[in-house]
Amino acid sequence: MSSVHPSRRQVLGTAVAGALMPGVSMAQASPARKRALRIAHLTDIHVQPERGAPKGMEKALEHALGQAEKPGLILTGGDMVMDSFRATKERTQEQWAVFHSVLGKDLGVPVRHAVGNHDVWGWGDFEANKNEAKFGKAWACSELGLEKPYYSFDQAGWHFVVLDSTFPKEGNSYTARLDDEQFEWLQGDLATTPVHTPILVLSHIPILGVCSMFDGENEKTGNWVIPGAWVHIDARRIKDLFRKHPNVKLCISGHEHLLDEVVYNGVHYFCNGAVCAAWWDGDYQEVTYGYTLVDLYDDGSFENRYVPYGWKTTPEAASRP
Repeated sequence: MSSVHPSRRQVLGTAVAGALMPGVSMAQASPARKRALRIAHLTDIHVQPERGAPKGMEKALEHALGQAEKPGLILTGGDMVMDSFRATKERTQEQWAVFHSVLGKDLGVPVRHAVGNHDVWGWGDFEANKNEAKFGKAWACSELGLEKPYYSFDQAGWHFVVLDSTFPKEGNSYTARLDDEQFEWLQGDLATTPVHTPILVLSHIPILGVCSMFDGENEKTGNWVIPGAWVHIDARRIKDLFRKHPNVKLCISGHEHLLDEVVYNGVHYFCNGAVCAAWWDGDYQEVTYGYTLVDLYDDGSFENRYVPYGWKTTPEAASRP
């Protein structure tokens, strides 16, 4: 374990880039626990042909898979490509081609994907694109081999729930929430999971998060005003649902490119930085280029640790073409 108890800063605030982020206390863990699964969580890759992004993505994967104790699962957390929300068809195809040129290699471990807002094509000009076959999440799901952008699966004695956080909002924008159909599915999925099976929830956008406060000058009006696209606007009903299912142990996300850990009603919510840091243009606030190792144990405990992989901003990136 990286520590015995989380500090107040680790629980309530934004962690320093690269710091260990423990997700378990001695009270939660069995002394005889065994690790069931190690996960590499790579979120917000934002790959594109420019800024050295393909090499950076490749290095992040190599670093994760080169761990002395290799991950048995890779979770990508969304925003795989730099942006297709407002991009042309040609630019979107170019970005996905780069993504597959790196991830298309045999990694030797299963890979599961979440869809991020930047993976959604055409919403930046909703009316003009809405009748296109690849409109919205259809293109991303096709590229990622998904029937739906939300689903669940089981591995190593744990249950995994992958959510779809992004829904359209008037003005060619989006908000973070679950629609009623997905929420009803989630209710049913949690209800049918055995009560002794621990659950990990993956979403692109944080369900709860402290770092959302600092992603922009959100206090400039004299009140904290956090956009509904930064953190789930329906967090209240989601946390109420989780309270009925104490086997929901942790929720991991990205989107903010920042690090935090929030503990609420016994559920740990982690925002796990970004592979691309500040969109391949250096560190983003306190957070450098990295991914997260999540260790899951057979007693339902876990550890969440952000790992910088040593990427530096290249001259190409610094020039921001």
